[in-house]
Order: sequence, then C-alpha cells, then structure tokens
Amino acid sequence: MRNFNLYFVLIILFFGSCKDKKVEFEKPISIIDKVSEQYEYLYENAIPFVDTDKPMPRTIINGKLHTVSVYDWTSGFHPGSMWNLYRLTNNEEWKNRAIYYTKLLDTIQYWEGTHDLGFMIGDSYGNALKYENNADYEKVMVQAAKSLSSRFKPNAGIIQSWESNDRWQCPVIIDNMMNLEMLFEATKISGDSTFYQIAVIHADTTMAKHFRKDYSSYHVLDYDTKTGEVLKRNTAQGYKDESAWARGQAWGLYGFIVMYRETKNLKYLNQAKHIAEFIMNHPNLPEDKVPYWDYNVPVTAQTPRDASAAAITASALYELSTYVEDDLNSAYINEANTIVETLSKEPYLAEVGTNEGFLLKHSTGHLPNDSEIDVPINYSDYYFLEALIRQREMVK
Repeated sequence: MRNFNLYFVLIILFFGSCKDKKVEFEKPISIIDKVSEQYEYLYENAIPFVDTDKPMPRTIINGKLHTVSVYDWTSGFHPGSMWNLYRLTNNEEWKNRAIYYTKLLDTIQYWEGTHDLGFMIGDSYGNALKYENNADYEKVMVQAAKSLSSRFKPNAGIIQSWESNDRWQCPVIIDNMMNLEMLFEATKISGDSTFYQIAVIHADTTMAKHFRKDYSSYHVLDYDTKTGEVLKRNTAQGYKDESAWARGQAWGLYGFIVMYRETKNLKYLNQAKHIAEFIMNHPNLPEDKVPYWDYNVPVTAQTPRDASAAAITASALYELSTYVEDDLNSAYINEANTIVETLSKEPYLAEVGTNEGFLLKHSTGHLPNDSEIDVPINYSDYYFLEALIRQREMVK
C-alpha cells in the first residue's frame, strides 16, 4: 500500500509541475510523408516549366533544377513517380497531377527513333492503366509497342538501341531489357502476340550474348543485322569494356525478373538469380549496399556512388523474392530492406525543401561523358518510390 501511495504522489507531482507547460510528444515523420512533402516541393519548382518545351524535371545542373523535353529518354519517370506517390498516399491530388504530366507524352507513342519507349510510355501510361480503365491509354500503349517493334532486327534477334554511327553498326545496350515490359502489356491489351514474341527473342539473344561467365553484363553490343554476328562488345557509360557498369547490372536484373513474371519460363528466373548473386556478393559492393558507379572501378574517397543502381536493384529484389523459396526469399528481402533503409536517410535522402525537390542524392548518370555525376536524377526517385511500394505491400 505504501508503494502505491508513493507512485500516486509522484504522478501528482509530475503533472503539477507541468500544468503551466504544454507537454508534446513528437510523432516521427514517416518516410511516406517525407517523400510526399519533398515531391510537393519539386512539383512547385517545376510549375514555371510546364508550358515550355522542357516541362519534365530530370536533375540539377549548376545548383538549379534542370528540365527536359518529352523527347528525352527520362521523360516518363516524372509522371511515373507521381503515379507511385498516388499508390503510396492514396491522395487524389497526385493522381490528377500524374494524369496531366502523363498526357504531355501523348505524341511519343508514334516515335520510332528511340528504343526507350518502355521508359517513356510504360512508366507514364503503363502506370496510369493500373489505376484507370481507359481505352485511350490502352491505344497509346499499343501504338508505342508498334513504334518500338519497328526497331526489331529479326536476323539478329534484337531491338536496336541507338542509331548507327561511326563506332557501331547496330548498337544494343543492356538497358533495352527494361523496355520489354511494355511489349507484354501491349499483347495483353491487343491480343497481338507479335509484341510478346519480339520481347522473348530479344531477351533470349541478350541472355546468350550479353553476359559473361560470372553473369555480369556488357553495356553495348554491336550486331551485324544481316547475320546476327556480334561485332563488338563495349561500354559507353562504364569504366572499361570488360567492367560491370553498376546501373547496367541493375537493368539486367530487373529485366529478366519481368521476363519470368510474364512468361513463367524458369530460364529467366535462373538468369535473374545469377545476376542477383553477382550484385549481392561482389567484393566491391560497399557495406551500405549502394554501389560505386562501376563495380570494377578503382575506388578512392572521391569515387562516386550510384543511388539509382541501388534503388533499381532494391525494387527488383523485392519482386524476385516472391518467386523463390525460403532461404533465397529471406536473402533478397534482407538485401532490399538494407538498401531501402540506407536510401531513406542521410547522406542519400534529401531534407525536405532541399535538392530542388528530388528525393535522392548521389546518383551517377554518365561519368565518362562528364554528365550527371553525384547528383539527383529522376529515375533514381522513380525506382526508390517503387521499392517503397513493394516493401509496404510485402509487409501486408
């Protein structure tokens, strides 16, 4: 009884001492609240560019927001990030904004001059179709798939990436694996299996010719379009021809996971597992799981990281974990969780109201070209948001 009375007196004394003070308990700000608030800042920063020929935020140059035209290969990521924010927040305002920016890309569906239509149309209109049953959006997807298919070279079994130039006759980059998902979606919409078949042929050729014995990939292969012979194996954005450009490894991982999802062919799942093993167990992968811009580059204190490669990898690993058994399932989830945890705090996650509104810092776009080094880039944000979605839905 004495102990109870003492406890009661202590409570009275505590509240008595605070009666003239407001006692506040600060609620931690969730990562969803932070990214939404930060993208609100980016949205406001980008408003002055909406009615120009460069409405899409891409990165920061000389400390200022840099925007690009709808014909830039990254143009689909900004509306795509808004669709991802709508999924995360269920806030109709993000949906309305996503619709507006998505429709800016309408003319891209007819463009046969790029292999990046999967990024541009798939990440905008493709995401829109997840939330709206819209026949017009479906038409755009199918037309974009037709435009992408115009770049298919049947004798070589690939979709050509860049145009012919002094260095390459028919260059094909590992990034092209990311444009195949749109072809599968176009088949589902239209019933035309041509798109499906082109995606499979391109993936099979890539799997056979783009990868080394350790399951790292080359960046650029040059093909003879008549014979299918590989003329060269090079890099454009990596450290050396024989090195493993970090974002390229992430593109390959993600692309073959999509191939397994859409075909259920185990050879694609096995390929994805091998690529994941290469990435996760690479001796040059830092402890925080954000790779240097190339896995084989000599590392110094100044060597740039690539947060975009980490974000793509995390999102891919969450999906890959759903297709494997217990031990691998846990390994992939743990790896992805570590990446997301790293990217969700300093030095990678920007403070709200900084970084011109972009979420992540420390991405590397094209270091050999001295372009976008240690800066925010819109696709880094897109895949980080997608990873947050997949992480949350796995918990559910």
